[in-house]
Amino acid sequence: MIIDCMNTIDGITLLPHLGVIRVDGADAASFLQGQLTQDFALLGHSEARLAAFCSAKGRVQATFIGFKRAPQEILLVCSLDLLAAVLKRLSMFVLRAKAKLTDASGEFQLRGVAGPALSQLTEPAKPWSKRDLGAANLIHLYPADGIERALWVAPVGEPVPAGDAIDTDRWLLAEVHAGVATISAALVDAFVPQMLNYESIGGVNFKKGCYPGQEVVARSQFRGVLKRRAVLAHCDAPMAAAQEVYQRDDGEQPCGTIVQAARTADGGWDAIVSGQVSALQSGAVHLGAADGPELLVRAMPYPLLDDI
Repeated sequence: MIIDCMNTIDGITLLPHLGVIRVDGADAASFLQGQLTQDFALLGHSEARLAAFCSAKGRVQATFIGFKRAPQEILLVCSLDLLAAVLKRLSMFVLRAKAKLTDASGEFQLRGVAGPALSQLTEPAKPWSKRDLGAANLIHLYPADGIERALWVAPVGEPVPAGDAIDTDRWLLAEVHAGVATISAALVDAFVPQMLNYESIGGVNFKKGCYPGQEVVARSQFRGVLKRRAVLAHCDAPMAAAQEVYQRDDGEQPCGTIVQAARTADGGWDAIVSGQVSALQSGAVHLGAADGPELLVRAMPYPLLDDI
């Protein structure tokens, strides 16, 4: 089973692995509506969106938490290591839209807040709820091991909320335990959104208009059983994004991929793994090779949306 070291987490931490894209202009929301998997046309000021940017083949190029800072300004929080590439690619589709995309990472502080430190700022709320605290924005995330968490975004120089410092490794472990994957540069083009369970955690809207890869994403959901999903796994050996996972009796073809991983308190590692449902349910999967370190697999802490 996965080690639970989050039961006393309380405080705030910097999130240097994340960056910010600003989309500014009268067409900011409508532009993103035509590019991402979630509905930005109906994005209110009290909510955020989890979303993916896909290729024409439905493969995820980046994942975002997006929200409005102003009526014509939307911020997209993503993995910093792919920000420059995805900003360039998204900008290619602006054309005549009244929307300007810029890297605003240097203008904002990104911090994670959890536990009692968060309760001092706001009342409990559903994931992807947003609250404005002066110049800062607070986005409620999925909990980890029952602990409420949020993303705090504020202009540089804004006073930081009170709270003890959380070790970065512990926050990264909470990200894994929450089961909401953030794609990094090593995994661009590796998955369709359902392989990350995005349809089950508010990352895909099947009723909105067209976007790149929509047909592939829709077919994956509406035609038969989804064969690849994301689960949680524990291993005694170090794990890292893009490492492959194999079944014990098949060393030729990998059955899964590590999406993101973090060290546990006992020196082991926990990870989000995306792979073949049948293989991950077999209870005999290994890291790197068929005879590599064994992974102990368990379900995500949230229900999966049934195939439609």
